[in-house]
Amino acid sequence: SHVSVIFSLPLSLLCSHFHSYSIYLLSCFLSFDHAYPADELMPLTCRGRVRGLEPSRGDVDDALGKYLLNKTEEFEEAVKRVLKDVRLDNDIVVSVFETNIRVLGGLLGGHSMAVMLKERGERMLWYQDELLNMAKDLGIRLLPAFNTSSGLPYPRVNLRHGVQGPETRTGTETDTCTACAGTIILEFAALSRFTGDPIFEAHARRALDFLWEKRQRNSNLVGTTINIHSGEWVRRDSGVGAGIDSYYEYLLKAYVLLGDDQFLQRFNVHYASIMKYISQPPLLLDVHIHKPLLPARTWMDSLLAFFPGLQVLKGDIRPAIETHEMLYQVTKKHNFLPEAFTTDFRVHWAQHPLRPEFAESTYFLYKATRDPYYLEVGRTVLENLNRFARVPCGFAAMKDVRTGSHEDRMDSFFLAEMFKYLFLLFAEEDDLPFDVEDYVFTTEAHLLPLSLSTALEELDDSNFEWTCPNTRLLFADPAYPQNFREPIRSAVDKSCPRPNLPREPGMGRAPLRAQDFMANNPEHLELLRRMGVSLIHLKDGRVQLVQHANQAASAVAAEDGMRFMQEMMELSSQQQKEQLPPRAVQIISHPFFGRVVLTAGPAQFGMDLSKSSLGVRGFVTVAEPYAGCSELSNAEFVAGRIALLQRGQCMFAEKARNIQKAGAIGGIVIDDNEGSSSDTAPLFQMAGDGRSTDDVTLPLLFLFHKEGNILLEALKEHREVEVLLSEKARDRGFISNSNDIDAIDELITEPFNHFLSGGDEKEDEDCCTEDHSKDEDSSSQSVDSLMADWQEDLEAFKQMEKDEL
Repeated sequence: SHVSVIFSLPLSLLCSHFHSYSIYLLSCFLSFDHAYPADELMPLTCRGRVRGLEPSRGDVDDALGKYLLNKTEEFEEAVKRVLKDVRLDNDIVVSVFETNIRVLGGLLGGHSMAVMLKERGERMLWYQDELLNMAKDLGIRLLPAFNTSSGLPYPRVNLRHGVQGPETRTGTETDTCTACAGTIILEFAALSRFTGDPIFEAHARRALDFLWEKRQRNSNLVGTTINIHSGEWVRRDSGVGAGIDSYYEYLLKAYVLLGDDQFLQRFNVHYASIMKYISQPPLLLDVHIHKPLLPARTWMDSLLAFFPGLQVLKGDIRPAIETHEMLYQVTKKHNFLPEAFTTDFRVHWAQHPLRPEFAESTYFLYKATRDPYYLEVGRTVLENLNRFARVPCGFAAMKDVRTGSHEDRMDSFFLAEMFKYLFLLFAEEDDLPFDVEDYVFTTEAHLLPLSLSTALEELDDSNFEWTCPNTRLLFADPAYPQNFREPIRSAVDKSCPRPNLPREPGMGRAPLRAQDFMANNPEHLELLRRMGVSLIHLKDGRVQLVQHANQAASAVAAEDGMRFMQEMMELSSQQQKEQLPPRAVQIISHPFFGRVVLTAGPAQFGMDLSKSSLGVRGFVTVAEPYAGCSELSNAEFVAGRIALLQRGQCMFAEKARNIQKAGAIGGIVIDDNEGSSSDTAPLFQMAGDGRSTDDVTLPLLFLFHKEGNILLEALKEHREVEVLLSEKARDRGFISNSNDIDAIDELITEPFNHFLSGGDEKEDEDCCTEDHSKDEDSSSQSVDSLMADWQEDLEAFKQMEKDEL
């Protein structure tokens, strides 16, 4: 286990009769037996993870620093082992963020506990600030990372060489996450105040000041990733989860620990914007900092589970209860919080690395409300850990919460935080040898004493405007929070009944359903307007829906609008299946012979071209009507051919059904958004209509406007154009008609015959026109040279067959 673990739970001095604590001790003993002195325990293979000896896991390994790690039963013995074995002078690149919160925080927390025990005369009587000296040594090794014009730290640093010079193997990064730069102040300020050296706190404050200055001034939100040199936002999505989470946490806790009102003022400004834009109780959805009314994604990551606990510290209990209950219901549904889950509470990313944030919020909510409900929540967490994560050598991270498969990984934060919060959840005040209220928890659950504050001013009534409400008065009845939980439980269980509200006068009909909506239907657009929903056309041809409830025609219409938006998100989630690869539309008729390949988007219904070795081959015909939204008037010409259709006016599945009814063997939908291209737009997948599409059996592909126009121009010039719809482009030998004895020869010699002797009159005329624009000797180009060109093309096609488009 990590050095942070050694000090993150100095509760080995406490009673051990609690189930959570006994599990914690078991984990520590197993870590010692199998992992010492490695960085982490690998619970499936029962050995330690030593950086450089195990296969690299990329950025995850930046938390490992070969510090030498251990946890024994007695805190004092653990300290002695650390002083004896830990070496910080390692030529290794580590994460500044992870090293600060795990290792530096662990050393400072250990120092706090050692001083407390020494002052009581119970233990550690020999202690002379050895852990603090180690902490200062580590802090000095982290300081070179702050050598930037902005004051934001580099994301990584070499513990021996810093960030400058080739021997550091770092210092070239330009971006860092907001949390990485903004989660320094507690540890660095504590280090400064413990040692009397102000340099550490000064650097941490400078980084926070810069982030504050770079907030988006209209929304007062920050992005997820920032350039450490220019201060430009690299990722402009904003939420309270991964990449930003502990930045907000440390603003509020810096006020608690240091007594500086500026931190609280900044937090309050951010918090107001979070509740205005990001919070959609019980959901917390990322938005764009420049357009905060537009959601940036339709899923949430598990790191936001810390936020209800932070809301408790803020004193905003009701939304904390609501969000926590949503998280609990998701936990009960999947046994653990998936690493990410959708707005309809389905798995988005299936991993669960035993994160402690949900247990943390559970502890703080119980402390605020004294509602025994949260003891039951903690019991559920414990039982799930024992049932699903426990393995012979510890607790293994879940590789997939749906299947229960494990990963050979047990991160140090699991011991540092999970069992500390669970122990404190079940512990009585008499079981603790110190008052937890005298400390603040860092983001890694290390304890820093509030005595570090330098705020010594006289208290008057105005000071209490900054304090959190007394939750024992707010919730005189411990069961009161149940009123907030019940609706959320119903929502997650999909059993929330629709209230029989009276319809808006004059409407007299059921509200618009998402599955029936068409963006070009004027009646539907008017219904959206009445529900407070606005429609935005994006440049790539997609539409975006935004609801403002206060713009709805009535309260009932606003409710219909919210339901419509939820249905639309659910419909979108159903249609967002596993990402399909692009498909190919290959023009194989004369004079193209397969040389023109157009990148096409797949449909999530109809024939799966990846399961067809031959693909679908046929001549193309423009459907009439071109939109294909009604029965075709030229069905006799479409039969046995591939129909060309224009995007818009109806659902893709409806187009497919209409051309299939006319006898088409396939379809190509061409984007009506002029200028769109696969070169600049992401792959477009055609979704179904929310109903069963099993009746659609032909293949349907999508071409952006640029690629579709190439096909239309070819049809206009040559009248008969044959294409191959396939998973990927084929070489010309495959495309050739096996019934034609001379097909292969024709593929090679036909273009040369046209070049040397001309084709029909029109083609000859074109040839001559082309020849006049070339150098005089081009007409005498040898057949060998042309054959060489063709050979290059053939080689290119062979390579294309090996690679995906």
